[in-house]
Amino acid sequence: MGQKNKIVASSKRLAQKYRGTECLNCGHPLDLSDRYCPYCSQLNSTKQLSAFDFFGEFINSIVSYDSRLRHTVKDLLFKPGTITRNYVRGQRMRYANPFRFFLSVSIIYFILQGLINTFLPEENNFFKTETKDEAGVSYSYGDDRYLLDEGENEEMTGAFGDSIALAQATTDSPEKETAIISDTVVDKQNENVRDTIPEDTEEEEIVYFSEDSLQRMSFLKRNAKRFETYRDFYKSHEIKDSHIALDSLQHEDTFYNRWLYKKNESIERVEENPTGFVNYLMNKTPFFVFFFTPFFAIAFWLLYSRKKFTYIEHIIFLFHIFSFVFLGMLISTLPDLLIGNDIFASILFIIIGPFYFYKALRNFYKQSRIVTILKFVFLNIVFWVSATIAALIFFSASAAFY
Repeated sequence: MGQKNKIVASSKRLAQKYRGTECLNCGHPLDLSDRYCPYCSQLNSTKQLSAFDFFGEFINSIVSYDSRLRHTVKDLLFKPGTITRNYVRGQRMRYANPFRFFLSVSIIYFILQGLINTFLPEENNFFKTETKDEAGVSYSYGDDRYLLDEGENEEMTGAFGDSIALAQATTDSPEKETAIISDTVVDKQNENVRDTIPEDTEEEEIVYFSEDSLQRMSFLKRNAKRFETYRDFYKSHEIKDSHIALDSLQHEDTFYNRWLYKKNESIERVEENPTGFVNYLMNKTPFFVFFFTPFFAIAFWLLYSRKKFTYIEHIIFLFHIFSFVFLGMLISTLPDLLIGNDIFASILFIIIGPFYFYKALRNFYKQSRIVTILKFVFLNIVFWVSATIAALIFFSASAAFY
């Protein structure tokens, strides 16, 4: 009663003069003494929303979520499997939603990694670039790449300089396209035409497959040869407009052909910035795990069919496991950054992670140690095999739209 009749400042949304007789959210009938709707818990107020009210509700939502966040983090870190057992038994107001928490912690982790890679690129790049002192002078002949020693640099510099000058003079001549390479669009009847070209010929003839010859091939070979043709044409002529390229090759101007030809630009972006491409794929990891989890949960559903857990409860268990992994990586990021290596992340994956997974299985499913160990080994095998296949499919699809 004291809660209902407590006097509130007239300027606040809680004031009695702003209360209505019907909930604006769900339409449930209310008394003027009701501060909140007993059905949906929304504040009983008809006052127009001001900036002060808006930010006040924002702060209250953070404070309200904070208690659930605190319990979730504490039990997730120190009570493997128990947090899932409590959640499925009905203690849901105590913890954050498993799906929402997983996405939040994983996205925060990759945002943090992105910031670290931005401000400390030398420490976190996936690819290292050779310095001039380390690499020396290198050159390539055909598909082979040669690295010169310091003593050979002075001898070869003059020869390279003369070769470059000669190449520039050749490309500036009116006959440069004929002198450099001969391009031919053919209706290829013999699939071994390229193999018959002698290796010692000075000019390599590029053979482009016509639309008719491609249509006579099998599905996989047709797509491989089509992309090979587009790749050769793109490198030879550097034409980025797919319409012009397809018209020159006399190929059909379809959506698929245009998309496939534009993949040449994606390859260039990867070659120019491989780290950016890797980060692009890594940022897809939370969504990969999110969509992979329901498929992996099938193994739990079959393996623990006698435990009478629902399929969704197995999924919740897995989201808690993956949340622990990302939370652990998030916690280990700072000490690993200060130390300069990944020792804490290594400990997480090699020691803590497997032990945590075993304890979670034991605490949630309540089976003996021997049975839990056997199922632990089996589930790890299933995980790595299925995750590898799913990752290849998922990241290949992601790369296709890069």
